[in-house]
Amino acid sequence: MASTNNVTELILTGLFQDPEVQRVCFVVFLPVYLATVVGNGLIVLTVSVSKSLHSPMYFFLSYLSLVEISYSSTVVPKFITDLMTKIKTISLKGCLAQIFFFHFLGVTETVLLVVMAYDRYVAICKPLHYMKIMSRRLCHVLVAGSWLGGFLHSIIQVLITIQLPFCGPNIIDHYFCDLQPLFKLACTDTFVEGVSVLANSGLIALCSFFILVSSYIVILVNLRNHSAEGRRKALSTCASHITVVVLFFGPATFLYLRPSSTFTEDKLVAVFYTVITPMLNPIIYTLRNAEVKVAMRKLWGKKKNSVVE
Repeated sequence: MASTNNVTELILTGLFQDPEVQRVCFVVFLPVYLATVVGNGLIVLTVSVSKSLHSPMYFFLSYLSLVEISYSSTVVPKFITDLMTKIKTISLKGCLAQIFFFHFLGVTETVLLVVMAYDRYVAICKPLHYMKIMSRRLCHVLVAGSWLGGFLHSIIQVLITIQLPFCGPNIIDHYFCDLQPLFKLACTDTFVEGVSVLANSGLIALCSFFILVSSYIVILVNLRNHSAEGRRKALSTCASHITVVVLFFGPATFLYLRPSSTFTEDKLVAVFYTVITPMLNPIIYTLRNAEVKVAMRKLWGKKKNSVVE
């Protein structure tokens, strides 16, 4: 930290100020978070023990679910406990740690979604060479690359932020620590730093979005040569992924590609991608995927039988 730092503790304003509304939020969001952990955890467990789900698509899905649990857990547990406290505090070091893991896991998920789009491209456009191209080694390299990409992005963001002096005030107008609200507390002009972190995030988001859109354009063009049944199956496997991409990129684009503000709707949009979206992903994938549903039924049946015995 810079030697001019006088601030060691920060106060979060939270989502709402009304204590009654906060209690209602606690009752709503606690089950949502538990559903996120249980739902995504069930997908990880199902993919790891089911022999029918050992294809690259499910390998990536299990890691996506693992990232969802971790991503949600960087913000939601503290957010939920803060709903029951009058003064919501976090140390400056804790704030920087939350920023690091939030961006680390967010970019890891972004890259994983791109990897999953590539997997669908190979499966649909090069079906005869699918298993040769998407070898187990390549799958592990792509997953490792996703984690590495998230780490490099996040470490750059934190290294830029950690050099800033914080000497007061110490109130963050948000329910969790993020870069732009924290920059407003710095005792210096943060225009250059703000542009740097925005460019870092924006470049990754734009490149990822371009690759995702390009891959699905190629897939749609290629599907013209398939039969009606083949097109239906291919589109069915892609629909879940496209839905998750829209849910992930939509709110983030709304927040980060417009001027920063303190409007309540910004916080509500942040609630959507930090609390709601991680819960929806396992629902989307299980409801639209017959293989996952069958594997889960078998897994549940085995557990019931073992309990009876």
